Amino acid sequence: MPETELKDLEKLFIALAKNKGSDLHLKVGLKPIFRVAGVLHEAGPRVLTADGLKKLVYEILTEKQREKFASASGGHDLDFAYSLEGTGRFRVNVFQERGQVALAVRRVNTEIPSFEKLNLPPVLYQIASLKQGLVIISGATGSGKSTTLASIIQHINENRKCHIITIEDPIEYLFTDNKSFVNQREIGIDVDSFRTALKYVVRQNPDVILIGEMRDGESVEAGLMAAETGHLVLGTIHASSAAQTLSRILDFFPAERQDLIRQTLVFNLKGIICQKLVPSSKKELGVVPTVEIMLTNPSIQKLIQMKEDKKITEVMRSATDEGMQDFN
Repeated sequence: MPETELKDLEKLFIALAKNKGSDLHLKVGLKPIFRVAGVLHEAGPRVLTADGLKKLVYEILTEKQREKFASASGGHDLDFAYSLEGTGRFRVNVFQERGQVALAVRRVNTEIPSFEKLNLPPVLYQIASLKQGLVIISGATGSGKSTTLASIIQHINENRKCHIITIEDPIEYLFTDNKSFVNQREIGIDVDSFRTALKYVVRQNPDVILIGEMRDGESVEAGLMAAETGHLVLGTIHASSAAQTLSRILDFFPAERQDLIRQTLVFNLKGIICQKLVPSSKKELGVVPTVEIMLTNPSIQKLIQMKEDKKITEVMRSATDEGMQDFN
């Protein structure tokens, strides 16, 4: 695409990609900010004004997206994916900050990397070969959960004949049918909400279900029910350790229901992959994942049942021969 035909924000996307940056932040009163290898850098000489930033952002929005962002019912928050031919795909969040438009963009690699390229442990092959149960990828925002999830789905896609359904907000990685065939549903475009999508997903005859984010009791319960009826369910949760992931799941439910959910987890939770991104000792790699792996064995099941989640890390440390590991 000729330079003159590009929108101003698209030019920033191209500059982000050229600099191998992971994120772009735009805020009134500051210059554009790139995150490269985990470090924030100012980009260009221009300080953003309120009108200038609004114009920059609104230029890439559809009429429907502008209306949704402007309305109070939309929460002045907008999530969507943006593709730029020859450059890549970007996950965009437009939000309001002190009454002004602000923007956070994550650059998504269009090529889905393998476990080796991501420097993930070999036990992920074992996790990807599961036929039933719930697997959760947890970590803070920006810890690479979506990329790890995409890598697992791609491995299944390349090695097994099955039907995969993903429910995402927004769709980040695009899968091409291989041995499996994949239906990708985006919230706000293909279906109104996670709630609606999860209500009908089992009727669509999937073998593998990806839930982009388990954000409430309803999505967790739907995932557990699907796992219980013989599906492999993969989902993400914001948490900083395997033990905290269990606490987060239970916190979605009222106290009187937590024992029942615990019991369901004992039989259906197959594993938790919790990850952080840390600077690599090899400069060319930038950042690499450090990963905590919990696989549900009889000892873990007993601890979950007995409400002794804090002891899970001890079991993980003593079960390295099974593929488990803690962050250390």
